[in-house]
Amino acid sequence: MKALILAAGYGSRLAMAGSPPKPLVKVAGRSLLEWSVHQAAAAGIAHAVVVTGHRAEEIEARLPGIAYRTGVTLEPCRLSDWSRPNGHSVLAGAARISGNYLLMMADHLFATGLLARLVEGMDRQHGAALAIDRNIAGPAIDPEDATWVRCRANGKIARIGKQLASYDAVDCGAFIATPDLAAAIAAAIAEGAAGSLSEGMQRLADDGAAETVDVTGNWWIDVDEPRMLALAERAAPTFLSLAGGMVDQRAVA
Repeated sequence: MKALILAAGYGSRLAMAGSPPKPLVKVAGRSLLEWSVHQAAAAGIAHAVVVTGHRAEEIEARLPGIAYRTGVTLEPCRLSDWSRPNGHSVLAGAARISGNYLLMMADHLFATGLLARLVEGMDRQHGAALAIDRNIAGPAIDPEDATWVRCRANGKIARIGKQLASYDAVDCGAFIATPDLAAAIAAAIAEGAAGSLSEGMQRLADDGAAETVDVTGNWWIDVDEPRMLALAERAAPTFLSLAGGMVDQRAVA
């Protein structure tokens, strides 16, 4: 199985003078990007395309070591204009993958086993499936940055976006995508959209092709600002396999 990991953005809310690029920020002695690859490997992923952009050289220089420690073949895909919305990263990376893939954000962490549950649907024929959490007021949810989801009675997505007035779930940042997702993003751009991943998902939702996997009760976090970084650090020994001493021994300086 294959994965697409988005690691191209600036990460302005976590950026500090002298700090590493966001995907290389560490939690429990391991970079966010390495955690992403490690968790993908635990879910059965053997090859991942990593889309880079901001400070791409620094991130790409770490890929061989991460690949060695995780056993996942890593293929860099560099964006020339990383300032564009994240759907452009999906388009660039998906062009390197034939068939379905696990789509992940490099700044999200998940409890062991959550991604394994998601990839049970890797053989889907159409559209995409998004991991959602119905606990929309949890301590690890950042309302200023969350992508909200409103579901239909059958569990499919009705609406998705950061500005929804009414919603009943939050986007967890992990998807199973068929080639339909990239096609939907490209079609949205062709019609004048900026090109966000959510715009592509909304287009699939309008066609009844955006499903959900309810992972409520499973720990996850979007490490997007200092408070969430501190929460992730405190939670790591409980929720992430290999957290603690083993992590420090295997992580790259």
